[in-house]
Amino acid sequence: MGRKVTVATCALNQWALDFEGNLQRILKSIEIAKHKGARYRLGPELEICGYGCWDHYYESDTLLHSLQVLAALLESPVTQDIICDVGMPIMHRNVRYNCRVIFLNRKILLIRPKMALANEGNYRELRWFTPWSRSRQTEDYFLPRMIQDLTKQETVPFGDAVLSTRDTCIGSEVCEELWTPRSPHVDMGLDGVEIFTNASGSHHVLRKAHARVDLVTMATTKNGGIYLLANQKGCDGDRLYYDGCALIAMNGSIFAQGSQFSLDDVEVLTATLDLEDVRSYRAEISSRNLAASKVSPYPRVKVDFSLSCHEDLLEPLSEPVEWKYHSPAEEISLGPACWLWDFLRRSQQAGFFLPLSGGVDSGATACLVYSMCHQVCEAVKHGNQEVLADVRTIVNQTSYTPQDPRELCGRVLTTCYMASENSSQETCSRAGDLAQQIGSRHIGLNIDPAVKAVMGIFSLVTGKSPVFAAHGGSSRESLALQNVQARVRMVIAYLFAQLSLWSRGAPGRLLVLGSANVDESLLGYLTKYDCSSADVNPIGGISKTDLRAFVQLCMERFELPALQSILVAPATAELEPLAHGRVSQTDEEDMGVTYAELSVYGRLRKIAKMGPYSMFCKLLYMWKDVCTPRQVADKVKRFFSKYSMNRHKMTTLTPAYHAESYSPDDNRFDLRPFLYNTRWPWQFRCIETQVLQLERRQRQDLDGVD
Repeated sequence: MGRKVTVATCALNQWALDFEGNLQRILKSIEIAKHKGARYRLGPELEICGYGCWDHYYESDTLLHSLQVLAALLESPVTQDIICDVGMPIMHRNVRYNCRVIFLNRKILLIRPKMALANEGNYRELRWFTPWSRSRQTEDYFLPRMIQDLTKQETVPFGDAVLSTRDTCIGSEVCEELWTPRSPHVDMGLDGVEIFTNASGSHHVLRKAHARVDLVTMATTKNGGIYLLANQKGCDGDRLYYDGCALIAMNGSIFAQGSQFSLDDVEVLTATLDLEDVRSYRAEISSRNLAASKVSPYPRVKVDFSLSCHEDLLEPLSEPVEWKYHSPAEEISLGPACWLWDFLRRSQQAGFFLPLSGGVDSGATACLVYSMCHQVCEAVKHGNQEVLADVRTIVNQTSYTPQDPRELCGRVLTTCYMASENSSQETCSRAGDLAQQIGSRHIGLNIDPAVKAVMGIFSLVTGKSPVFAAHGGSSRESLALQNVQARVRMVIAYLFAQLSLWSRGAPGRLLVLGSANVDESLLGYLTKYDCSSADVNPIGGISKTDLRAFVQLCMERFELPALQSILVAPATAELEPLAHGRVSQTDEEDMGVTYAELSVYGRLRKIAKMGPYSMFCKLLYMWKDVCTPRQVADKVKRFFSKYSMNRHKMTTLTPAYHAESYSPDDNRFDLRPFLYNTRWPWQFRCIETQVLQLERRQRQDLDGVD
């Protein structure tokens, strides 16, 4: 009697609205799953249309084309003799649902709508979909004619049900449902479901990989069972990078781990597991069995099919594995680099243009492109034909095979040091040394003639010539002069990105890379429409502290000694005049706050959801050993004043890789007004009242001592 089952899950690099490409990747994953002996294949959430369609879900075209892809899947010989579980949007009785469509041999077995929708952070599922709220109930879904013609079915069950095959029982939960306080797998498991499936559309956030793994292992530790998790991977059209991590678990142990970051568009995991291990594990948990005797049953869809074979005694079983996690620095070296690769190949551009200042931020961005080149060379070496075809298209050479990351970097990355009269020789040397070591095509130029020309127009019209504060000017003059330099650099960056390949007789244009980190964006320590304005910014969701750790990793892993001098140098914008040929301006002095403090403010503001008064109360305790209440109050007020004064800059932020949960990205993640009362009179008065009370109490305590 058969009891060993081989099941498959996958991570697919789907692309929003790329129905043709998405279909081919789904078919390829099913083909691989079958080749590995699997009789059930799970795919990512909304894999047919791609997860990130956003307001395109409103369009009837998206629903139509998803049905057309489903028809192609049903018709394909590849999908025969394996239960296929695919994700797509479906309209039922004029309501849109995020669904799993489960089919076998041209028959749809069940359409399972998502019951708990993700609607926080970057997720807006309630905007497009309605959750199915009728627990353990199904209705008849009338199939569209194009599907009826293939399946010869008029209606199929739609709702909250499970599949009962000849040898086991399978139940679905979709992404967010695993994270809810009362996940469906709890009652499904109590009702005899032995295989749980979870199709996810889950994006990368630094230090969060363990959360998914912990939830799955805990679910199967408490309830027993086999758990499959599928996820999308890659950049499917915006700021998010879906980070794979497909997995198969049983009874609290992991049996298959997928990669978190890779350039493989299709990754399929399989495991062969013994259903008797689930049954014997559950049999001895008496508390579980007592709960099972009271659970309300799920509707069962009977399936005349087995996941196991009759003669499986000699079939080898999968062994448990230890989950391997990346360090945060490794996550940065891999995630944004994969995101850049997807962006480059899918935008059909010829490479990147990066203003390289000789500082940590632009140096880290250069390292990410180098890391991307390293991953491309590794993928090609391991036989990835899609990556090879893409890189040949990018460099416009059909016979090209990349072998050395430095050589590839020279083809796809142009770096540029834009000197001014305020630039030091040290930053120029650091930029040049790094460019030479990573192999980028490096340009050195001077922006002073352009700055003088712009200021000449102003002087001609007004009869006034502003001067820097260091030369006796006002702070207004000094800031305007700094901003002109910064904005001229942006204009030059775009000019060179558009025409530098043309000047060399090569086709195409370059994508401009920005390099403002998450902390500078939070405070608004950047000039609107300067070099922070770019096509994409791979480090815009990463803190300065994490970037330094990443640069340290690159220095050691990629043997880039030029990064040593970049790491020890003070961060500076170099927009003010030099003092005796040396840098006179540092970022932290300019901001009036350290990068370490900014990370704290950012986490409390966004993650802990604190306004000025709550933050003051929290920091009063956190910093009690290093700051007086008055100093804490001054720091909080300074932060909120600057943050609110510069919030308007968030509306023009370059699209950045989302990596940090305190990102101030105004596009979708951190929705706030951008015209504030920057004096915060009520909030600051509450803080002041508390400070005065604390100071009065402190004086009384001292008087008591005397």
